[in-house]
Amino acid sequence: MTDAGEVRAFTAGLGLDGLIDLHVHFLPPPIERAVWREFDGAGELIGRPWPIRYRGAADERIAFLRDAGVRHFSTLPYAHKPGVAGFLNDWSAEFAAEVPEVLRSATLYPEPESADYVPDLIADGVRIFKAHLQVGGFHLDDPLLDPAWGALAEAGTPIMVHAGSGPVGTSYTGPASTARVLARHPRLRLVIAHMGSPECADFLALAEQYDEVRLDTSMAFTPFFADDPHGHGGYPADLVPRLADLQDRVVWGSDFPTLPFSYADQLGWLADLGLGEDWLRDVCWHNAERLLA
Repeated sequence: MTDAGEVRAFTAGLGLDGLIDLHVHFLPPPIERAVWREFDGAGELIGRPWPIRYRGAADERIAFLRDAGVRHFSTLPYAHKPGVAGFLNDWSAEFAAEVPEVLRSATLYPEPESADYVPDLIADGVRIFKAHLQVGGFHLDDPLLDPAWGALAEAGTPIMVHAGSGPVGTSYTGPASTARVLARHPRLRLVIAHMGSPECADFLALAEQYDEVRLDTSMAFTPFFADDPHGHGGYPADLVPRLADLQDRVVWGSDFPTLPFSYADQLGWLADLGLGEDWLRDVCWHNAERLLA
């Protein structure tokens, strides 16, 4: 973990005191080990060799983020089956209580209990939720989640959603169920993980249509994550100018710690889009600050 100084130099060059990273994962150790085994073995939802660069103990990873000037970061647990959200959310609450930089995070799953625990978690101070359609194996508009969407929309609490079909698509991924949820709950503050890759154009169109939708940068502009070697790391070049018009709704996310490249490199690829320093300042700090206010 040697690139913290490069990250600090990047933000200092923008006149920022640091970063807000909305896409960071810290999980209970048994679940984290299981997730990392999937990455190490290029499991069916990973689909390619994926070396994890930042695989130290939790305290080492926290130290890196602090050294890099990441002032606030999520932990984004995600439930993969019924009955585990409560365990993940309890662990995440304890972790947030011990690490002041953490934006307390929680997850949900299409189960009857979500109608009760999501409003309770909002009232208890959760700052951001996470749902992972690929891993969880559900559509975003599962009827069991409708009370949760209503509660989140009313409270203005954001939820990071991995709905795009990268790195491996399933019958549950893609923009269709996200579009159906937004049509029903247009004020829902969805944050689209990975810019919706590879269905970037579809998710960009949803962000243009719905004022509360945000796009998370994590992995999207990197050569590694791209299925298409052209454009900006695989993000279609013809879409990049439209991101300038969404300057206030693109948010920085890294996907730390499961990165196969350095944290600083991903910031460099973001700058290579050529959208200017004002755009970068909003993406790296101000947009998340407003979203979480």
